[in-house]
Amino acid sequence: MAAAIYVLCMLTALACAWLLLASYARTGHRLLFWSGLCFCGMTLNNLILILDKLVFPRIDLLTLRLVTALISVALLLYGLIYEKE
Repeated sequence: MAAAIYVLCMLTALACAWLLLASYARTGHRLLFWSGLCFCGMTLNNLILILDKLVFPRIDLLTLRLVTALISVALLLYGLIYEKE
């Protein structure tokens, strides 16, 4: 059951990233770009979670997961603070 939840979370983040970046391509609003990049990072984070918990359970990938989550949130925070409309 955990594997299904991990995969569904990754697919949801991927769908959000795709929708946000497609909307950015249509409208050009910069906040959509930064949000899309954040969700791309969250998709990568979920992929690393799947690798950590299911594929390589003996290898600890927690640090890599935390770094990708931090970069993803930092991208969104940058977009929220420094992009002005």
